[in-house]
Amino acid sequence: MRHAESHRSHRIGWLRAAVLGANDGIVSTASLIVGVAAADTSRSGIIVAGLAGLVAGAMSMAAGEYVSVSSQADTEDADLARERQELATQPESEHAELAAIYVKRGLDEALASQVATQLMAKDALTAHARDELGITEELAARPVQAAFASAGTFTVGAALPLLLVLVLPKPALVFGVGGASLIFLAALGAIAARAGGSPVWRATARVTFWGALAMGLTAGVGAIFGAKA
Repeated sequence: MRHAESHRSHRIGWLRAAVLGANDGIVSTASLIVGVAAADTSRSGIIVAGLAGLVAGAMSMAAGEYVSVSSQADTEDADLARERQELATQPESEHAELAAIYVKRGLDEALASQVATQLMAKDALTAHARDELGITEELAARPVQAAFASAGTFTVGAALPLLLVLVLPKPALVFGVGGASLIFLAALGAIAARAGGSPVWRATARVTFWGALAMGLTAGVGAIFGAKA
């Protein structure tokens, strides 16, 4: 009977961007709202600040992810182009290099050479990209996908604390937005952990701790400087 396995490594690219975007959306917007509210700003001022933070943050996330992942894609393309050139001009050396990789992984020299020969006969560039460079189709850089994932999830995450400003009484905004945002972060950590197959409690504790720290520091700044204004 064939043993079916379910792996999650193919989710790494979009999952990282999505979790990062949602986490930043919640933390940055909630911190901004808590800080401005602690400075005794009017509700309309808090909403404007939150909306500005949402738009600026979403665009910043999209641009940052696109530039970062594009740089990764450029590096991968350059490595593949060099590998393609070497395969065309030095096929024997490339064969020996690939066989040596398999020897290091535990194959004897004869079998390693045979495996390298067969893989290179089928698709030499893919074999070298995967085993020499560590580049695979599942983990390849996708700048546009990463940019949209980050911007979209940032917007969703930022909208959660912003909506609370509309429903909570103004005196309760600091603790209400802060507490609810920690719940949002805990849920995000749990969902991301389940999707990635990692321990739920660790991811939940991690995002909750840093979110609480960010909101606490921002609330302190708002209270101190708001009182001096």
